[in-house]
Amino acid sequence: MFAVYLVITSLASAVVGLAAIANLIGHDYPKKQADQLRVPRSWMLPLGVMLAAGSLGLLAGFAVPVLGLLAAAGLVLYFLAAFCVHLRARDHHFGAWSAFFALAAAALAVNVAYY
Repeated sequence: MFAVYLVITSLASAVVGLAAIANLIGHDYPKKQADQLRVPRSWMLPLGVMLAAGSLGLLAGFAVPVLGLLAAAGLVLYFLAAFCVHLRARDHHFGAWSAFFALAAAALAVNVAYY
């Protein structure tokens, strides 16, 4: 069970961490998504910080399990809010969102199952 927990949590942390970096450095893709979803570009930095905190929290969960649990739950809530933003903007392209949400939900599930 530890191997599954390790792989899923590490993968989720890496993918969310890359998304955080894209937001924090001002990559074109998050900017284009923000414009399309009518999210102010000034939110890119705080959203990137939240993603980075979630990614680092997942990794910290290896040492302090409650941090991993809270980080995974926070990421699930983050991506549920992102889903609501997509619906509000009438954007029904959920491909990338589905991958991010599935990884966050899987990280939460294995965290609960392992501990």
